[in-house]
Amino acid sequence: MGKYKYVVKTKQVDGVRYKAYGKTEREALRKLDSILFEVRQNGQKLDGNTTVRKWAKEWLEVYIDTRDITKASAAMYHEKLDNYILPAIGSMKLKDVRDTHLKRILNGANSSKSTAQKVKITMQAMFKQARKSRLIPYDPAEDLELPKAPTKKRHSITEYERKNILEVAQWHRAGLYVLLVMCCGLRNGEVIALQWKDIDLKKGIIHVTKALESGSTTNIKEPKTASGTRDVGIPDMLRARLVKPKGGDFQYVLLQPKGKKRHTAGSLRCLWLNFKRELDIHMGAEVYRNQIVKHCYEVNPLLESEENWNDLVPYSLRHTYGTDQQRAKVPLNATKYLMGHSDVSVTSKYYIDTTPDVVDDATKALDEFYEKLRKKECDKKCDNEKSEEPGEAVAQQEAAV
Repeated sequence: MGKYKYVVKTKQVDGVRYKAYGKTEREALRKLDSILFEVRQNGQKLDGNTTVRKWAKEWLEVYIDTRDITKASAAMYHEKLDNYILPAIGSMKLKDVRDTHLKRILNGANSSKSTAQKVKITMQAMFKQARKSRLIPYDPAEDLELPKAPTKKRHSITEYERKNILEVAQWHRAGLYVLLVMCCGLRNGEVIALQWKDIDLKKGIIHVTKALESGSTTNIKEPKTASGTRDVGIPDMLRARLVKPKGGDFQYVLLQPKGKKRHTAGSLRCLWLNFKRELDIHMGAEVYRNQIVKHCYEVNPLLESEENWNDLVPYSLRHTYGTDQQRAKVPLNATKYLMGHSDVSVTSKYYIDTTPDVVDDATKALDEFYEKLRKKECDKKCDNEKSEEPGEAVAQQEAAV
């Protein structure tokens, strides 16, 4: 049986070269015309020669932007592609990408464990779909492992920071917001969605039943987990600031100064930055022509470092709320409930710092416990010795005999 000598015809379109094979030149040309017609009708044909950038665009449009996920989740895929993945391999063909290329990207994204994890999730989802769509024979992201990366953890504020934060909160327009986070552990989305009907001043309770959806400016819904719905007590230092306005139960607790509109994530961030600027000045920052020329950590020896100052964000106040619960000897499972966590491991691992006074209290408690055990053992020993000694009546009987 003879062998055919196949004819190959090629043509390059938009940087991609297409090939067609035929037993004759006419057959090869006919197949090539069919391929090019499909490209013109449906856009660029996707295969192993497609660039990573082209596939990423298609993947985002077809598989991510149409999914029933939050805007923040969809934005995460876009951001990790734009900032980490495409700058490194965007011009490569899908078929040429190897696991070593992806591992280098992960190694460069290890500024934090969370960042590296999200880059990995994005790469694995994109290349898994490319393999399922038969664009590549194997998935280079399938067995990727995370590099060693630091796990960022918010620190609790110091007592000196607490003192100054409370002083500025007395007069600053962000004061109520700061106290809701620091004294009740509310998340930003929960603070934004809080209405006066959610606050029971007689019982001293805040009912947390809803939150602004992450990544959205308008969608207020139930917390993302059932544990987010909870009741939180109102401390005395906050109760005095909660004065119900004339607007009624459905008015939002925190309103923007202009227009009296509900806060958004962006406007709340601006509010915090203004508060932090005033806090900076209150703690000793040098100001020239209304501009801070030296921050408080540069001139105030009572502040620890620039890193700690930069890390002072609203979540630091929520973190402090969790640590204060431990210092107040609130049981860990109760703290888990009050912070709206679904798992107690999250509470203990990420939201509670072990402060020196907690260690001292634990040591004292153990000393008292050991002392009680020692006394109990001594009392038991004395009772045994007494029981072994003959009683007075027995001694008299023995003497008579």
